[in-house]
Amino acid sequence: MGELVRLETGGDAPAGVATIRLERPPMNALNTQVQEELRAVAEEVTRDPAIRAVVIYGGEKVFAAGADVKEFAGQSHADMVRDAHRLSSSLSALASIPKPVIAAVTGYALGGGCELALTADFRVSADNAKWGQPEILLGIIPGAGGTQRLPRLIGPAKAKDLIFTGRFVDAAEALEIGLVDIVVPAAEVYSTALAMAAKFAAGPALALAAAKQAVDGGLDGSLDSGLRLESHLFASLFATEDRTIGMASFIENGPGKAVFT
Repeated sequence: MGELVRLETGGDAPAGVATIRLERPPMNALNTQVQEELRAVAEEVTRDPAIRAVVIYGGEKVFAAGADVKEFAGQSHADMVRDAHRLSSSLSALASIPKPVIAAVTGYALGGGCELALTADFRVSADNAKWGQPEILLGIIPGAGGTQRLPRLIGPAKAKDLIFTGRFVDAAEALEIGLVDIVVPAAEVYSTALAMAAKFAAGPALALAAAKQAVDGGLDGSLDSGLRLESHLFASLFATEDRTIGMASFIENGPGKAVFT
């Protein structure tokens, strides 16, 4: 367990659901230590078969207000040539978790915080949350996936608007442009994300992993290569117990009643 990033399971959480919780007050700035602890916890979540779905949460007041600018300010070009990939790859480790991941966002999701939320499959936003990629205001650009994941999510023109201007987006606009999936009162953000995760945790783990791999992998290539990936993953699931359970339940009881193991 890290000092600034905790992995929580059990307790009041639904079965099979884990929470990756940021704990670097006051703003959960993503310094080098947080980045490395995020990488480590992503690897732990990936390895643990008891974890079936994940929530990323920064707490009741703030998700993450960005990278540690004071740490950045002290780094030279040579330093960043060496370290830029480490920053990007730490968040990519979260994006590569082969399980459903939901970001539960309160307060601010700015810069690196927005990029952290973009690694999730779904984003639940507080109605008073603020989103944005304000790196341009510092004379730099997003460096942990913002220029790549954001346009894939909301389209290049809308992404360029946010990246070029550095402006903040409120929850209503974030929902309108597809940056977030659900907007709820701040007090309901975490419970809503847990409820979503619980539904996925009860699903067929291997099929969910294959679906995530097919969608994410397909976006990186041509339609033809994506279709080949889909066919391969589709066929592989016929070797799983979940497929046997799901089809037998459908034949005997109708759709949506299977209990996956």
